[in-house]
Parts: sequence; C-alpha cells; structure tokens
Amino acid sequence: MLPAEFFQINMTRLNFMNVLRLLVLLIVVIVGLKMFPILKTKQSDALAKDSFWDEHGGAMPNSQEMEINQKMEHEAIQNVQQEKDKGMVEVNPKPQQQRDHSASLMRIVHLDLKGAAPKLSYLQQIFPLLASAGVNGILMEYEDAFPYYDGLEILKSNYAYSSADIDKIQQLAENNNLEIIPLIQTFGHMEFVLKHGKYRNLREVERFPNSLNPHLPGSLNLVKEMLSQVLDKHSKSGWIHIGADEVFSLGESPESKQWLSEQRGDIGKLFLDHVKEIGSFLVNKYPGLKLLMWDDMMRKISKERISESGVTEYIAPVVWFYQPDFNIEHVETLLAKYMDSGFRSIWFASAFKGATGVSQVWTPIKFHLENHLRWLQVIKSISKFPSLHFQGLALTGWQRYDHFSTLCELLPVAIPSLVVCIQTVIHGSFTDEAKTKSQQILGFKNINLENNVSEGDGTFAGAEIYQMVHWIYQNLKPEATRVLESNSEIQGWFSYYNRKYRFANPRNMEHFGSEVLRIHKQWEEYLGNFRMQMEKMYFSDTVEEWMEVNVNPYMDPIRKFVKDYKEIIALMGAPKQN
Repeated sequence: MLPAEFFQINMTRLNFMNVLRLLVLLIVVIVGLKMFPILKTKQSDALAKDSFWDEHGGAMPNSQEMEINQKMEHEAIQNVQQEKDKGMVEVNPKPQQQRDHSASLMRIVHLDLKGAAPKLSYLQQIFPLLASAGVNGILMEYEDAFPYYDGLEILKSNYAYSSADIDKIQQLAENNNLEIIPLIQTFGHMEFVLKHGKYRNLREVERFPNSLNPHLPGSLNLVKEMLSQVLDKHSKSGWIHIGADEVFSLGESPESKQWLSEQRGDIGKLFLDHVKEIGSFLVNKYPGLKLLMWDDMMRKISKERISESGVTEYIAPVVWFYQPDFNIEHVETLLAKYMDSGFRSIWFASAFKGATGVSQVWTPIKFHLENHLRWLQVIKSISKFPSLHFQGLALTGWQRYDHFSTLCELLPVAIPSLVVCIQTVIHGSFTDEAKTKSQQILGFKNINLENNVSEGDGTFAGAEIYQMVHWIYQNLKPEATRVLESNSEIQGWFSYYNRKYRFANPRNMEHFGSEVLRIHKQWEEYLGNFRMQMEKMYFSDTVEEWMEVNVNPYMDPIRKFVKDYKEIIALMGAPKQN
C-alpha cells in the first residue's frame, strides 16, 4: 500500500505526466511480484527434471512435499479429534518432534540389528562416516536389541542396548544430522517374539514362529505395547517403519479360516485390516508421525481393496527389489497401482549387503552397484506418476534373513559397497567422480569392481575387519583342504584309521608334520588377532557365532589333526591300540 500522506499531497503541484509515470511504474511492480513465485516454481521444476540429486550430494527440493506434509498432518489432527469425540484416544496424545525435511529427499541406511548389533563405540565411528558419504537417515531395525521393559522384557537379548545407549545413539545421530527411523515388525517376521512360550499362542500357525495371528485380542495389544515403548523412547523421530513384509502362512489359523469363510476368502482384506488397526493407533497416539511399511504383501491386492481399506491415509509403501536386473516395467505397474489406490508418498529400497545368500561372507560390490543403477532408472521415471510423491531411498543391509538364520556379511565388510552405492545414487551413476569420492572416503587407492577387491589398506572404521575377513574368506578353507585332504603322505601313513587306533611310523610322520604344525601355528596367531579386532566392535555372542560358522569348520580338523599328531608321534612307533 502507498503511504496515506501520498494522498494528502496537493495534486495541483504535481505534473500530470509525473502522476501517470508513477501509476505505470506501480502497475509493473505489482505484476512482477505476482509473477515471481510462478517463475521460481518453474525454475525449480526445471532443475528437478535435470538432476535428481544435486552436485553436492543433497537432494533437489520438491515443491510438492511441504504441501503434502501439511495436508497429511492436518488430516492426522482431524482424525485425532474424531477419535477423541468417540472416546477412543488419549486426551493429550504425544506429538512427535520432527525435523523439517520438506526441502530434501531421504537417503537412509538400514541397520539390521537382529544379528551382529555393533557396540556403541563402533556406531560412534560409523555415523560420521555415513554422514560424510551423503546419508541423512538411519533405519534402525532393533528387533531384540531394543531394551524392552516390564511385560516385554523377555523380548530383549542378553546383549540388547540399554536405555542410556538408545539415548546416546539418538544424540550421536543428531550430531551427524541423521534422522533415526525405528523399524518394528508388527505382523510377519515376528520370530523374536513368537519364539517365547509366553507368546506362542499368538502364532498364526502353531508350529511356525513367523507370523502373528491378527484375530486374537492379545496380538494387537502386544504390537501396540511394543510400538509405544519404542516411540516413547524416540520422541524426535518423525517416521516409524512397521515392517509387515512376508507374512507367511497368513490365513491358516482356525480363526483366520473362519474369518475368510465369512469374507469369501479375501486374504488382502485380512492383511489390510490389521495394518489399518496399527496405523490408526499410531497416528492417533502420536500426531504428525509418518508411517512406512514394506510393500510386498500389497503387490497382489487390488487397488480397489487397498483404497477402501483406508491405509493410504496413514502409510507410505516402501517398494523393495534387491536384484541387479529387476523388472522396471513391473515396478512401474506397482507404482501406478499404488498411485491409483490413493497413496500420496512412496519410498524405494535397494540393498548394499545381505541380499546375495543367507550365509554370504564377502559382499559382491558390483551386484549391489547394478541394483542401484537399476533403481536410478526408476527414479528418473517417477514423473510418470504425478500424484505419487517420491520421499526417499532406503539402502538395506540385512544381517540375517530371519531371526533363526545365520549371519550374512558383517557391516565392516560391506562398508565399501555402501559407500560405492550411495555415491552412485548421488552422482546419478558410478562416474569417475563417484569412484574418486568413494576411494577418498574409504582410504583405498583403487576399487576393482570386476575382481571385487580394493587396493590399499583402507582408513575407514572397521577396515581391519574388512581386510582380515577377506584373507580368511580367500585362504582358510583352501589351505585346510590342501594340507589335510590333498597330501598323499597323510592319506598313506596317517589316515583316520591310524589316528583312531593310535599307531604310525614317526619317520614318515616327520615328512608331513612340520608343514601342518607351521600352518596351524600361523592360523591360530592370525585368528587370535582377528578375534581381538572383532571384540572391539561386537559383543561376544557375535564373535563366537561368526567363528563357529566361518572358521571352526576348517580350523577344528586342523586342531584335531595336530593334537593326534603330537600324541601319536610321542609313542615312537608303538603297536596299534585296540
């Protein structure tokens, strides 16, 4: 507005032409101000089309995200008020404190703590590395590593983090600008809960501990209490991931069969009803909280069924594919269905480790790199789905395939794969610049993708474990096989029969004994040092398990051989013992 004094000026003292010029100038200014936001928006849209991630590793702003977030929060508040009126929610629900990610997309790393949960001291080294590599969030799949208490105390392992540890982890994340997103399984992959006798009756199938029976009152109460304990401890987290993948055997319990009979066999509705219950509980108790879930159980459910279930009001699907050659057209078909179902946000999930074999020891970097290159093609096509907002990419790092399986690759072994993959995402491909940046972060002279090896010792946290696991992986089994099974002298003069009945010729034994004793000594010294390095970053149960699975099957025969050798050679050619 022009000042009031302007209208008090004696118009007779102004030249008519000056007034006219002033009015024209005023009109130009007003029009310019109105056009500025439009031009700015068009410029932002143009930039977004040119490059998904910016050259500094940050995500390009999305002009729709703030509007979507505000709409979702407004709807959540309305839902809370409606539930209050029904008397179904606390009078004073706890709002989640959230960081503002409205101008950035999320690149989060999944830490699977159901096996080999790192000590806090190692996380203190890893979090800064992740931040420097371009990560801005951590998907913490706690499983039994969370310090559950009261009636849920049975769920935590002997090596679970303490409550103080969880506080330190969150502070450490905040110091490194990393958003913590807890992941708590609520339907499938409930083995760590349902293995206990206390909760056996809540299984969907009595003999399998995988999935929860959604029809029993105790099931939903259990899940609500688990979620509440975790979220009350993560008051600054703006998201939670409720899992809900691979709900094996759903529909096989007597209660489910009866329900399905009444509902004409609709497994999709059975699944979605449970998810809706969880979502409704969370957004009512924690206003503003955003929910994520794995998408696989919805892939065969119709868009009409998904839409009418109401889950799209609360949850964003996380679409996961871990193969390097997954079908892009299939993914786009899923995205179209999810958009038509009413979902407004979508996440993708790749893998940097734990997706190439249940007992994989050494991470194949090229495999995971190609998986991310495939996802980049999908990301570039996201404009095909205008009402579906892409929020972020989760780089998963599975440590076990389920609670009862063996360990996959250790985290330090997979750090080079993680860095290569995240730099590839940031740069849009594994360019020379991405490779150089990866090598700088890791402290390698060169990363050889074809041979899956790196040149140089590495300077990243855990580099010692990375190098030592590689040496064990490459040499222990072949050397143990060669020295014990491929030596004709051992087969001829120190066979299993000789060892069983404690007789052999010392003269012949000396021909092969020195090499076996030397190899045994070298490996015991090496593995002793390896154990010390492992104990710096892992609890004793992880160290013991890794050694039992990957070392002892090859070292124990050598140890037994050396023990027999020393005992029998000391007999100096005594007769066979019966």
